[in-house]
Amino acid sequence: MQKTIQIGNYRLSNTRPLAFMAGTCVIESEKHYLDTAKKLKQILAPFHHPFILKASFDKANRTSLDAYRGPGLSKGLAILEKAKKMTGLPLLVDVHEPWQAEEAAQVADVLQIPAFLCRQTDLVLACADTGRVVNVKKGQFLAPAAMEYVIKKIESRGNHRILLTERGASFGYGDLVVDMRSLEVMKQFGYPVIFDATHSVQQPGALGKSTGGNREMAPVLARAATALGIAGVFFEVHPIPQQALSDGPNSLDFKLTTQMVRQLCKIDDVVKRFK
Repeated sequence: MQKTIQIGNYRLSNTRPLAFMAGTCVIESEKHYLDTAKKLKQILAPFHHPFILKASFDKANRTSLDAYRGPGLSKGLAILEKAKKMTGLPLLVDVHEPWQAEEAAQVADVLQIPAFLCRQTDLVLACADTGRVVNVKKGQFLAPAAMEYVIKKIESRGNHRILLTERGASFGYGDLVVDMRSLEVMKQFGYPVIFDATHSVQQPGALGKSTGGNREMAPVLARAATALGIAGVFFEVHPIPQQALSDGPNSLDFKLTTQMVRQLCKIDDVVKRFK
């Protein structure tokens, strides 16, 4: 049985209309983030599909010590709260340490556990304890069937508001590959499954001090994932990806975002009409 998860005014399920989770990788400045959020809402609103705004206040897993990480927890959450009030959209925020969960939950509707941290029990339980929706990205090293044990950790706290996200698996040292069977395996748990289109085309360490990527392939993989009948697609967007302070090579610009969303909505309509 496929579960339905309420997020703000939206209801997410593998059998309901495709949801979109989008925003910049990291908050670069208050103006930059608010302007981007406003533009994304303008792009996505005409499609009448659920839209959850995302961003990070701290990218604690950057390749280099010199890489930009973000404004930090307090300042970042203040900016995110402004974006939430301005757009009226629910908000997804990732956390890296257990102590961040409760504070982030004061603003965020969804707490996201990064892929590398999906087995960190203390972090998983701290997010579950907030009662917020918990989106767990499947680790690049983890078989999809093993997500059962992550689910059990969250459920042990009485929280059954869970999303599962596929973001590719390590392929050698500097690339990722997406096994679309992973989406079907995780759907068997009954919880909404999300496909992370832009992180799935990362090339870890490809640029030496930073991660590379191939943004042109993100819509290709997203179309394939949507054709399987999933709950949503996650992707990062930047007005000028070449100038992004984090994840520029795999971030989409506004034009590519519009094209991809239009295609995905059409595919989703066909797939779920026959369910």
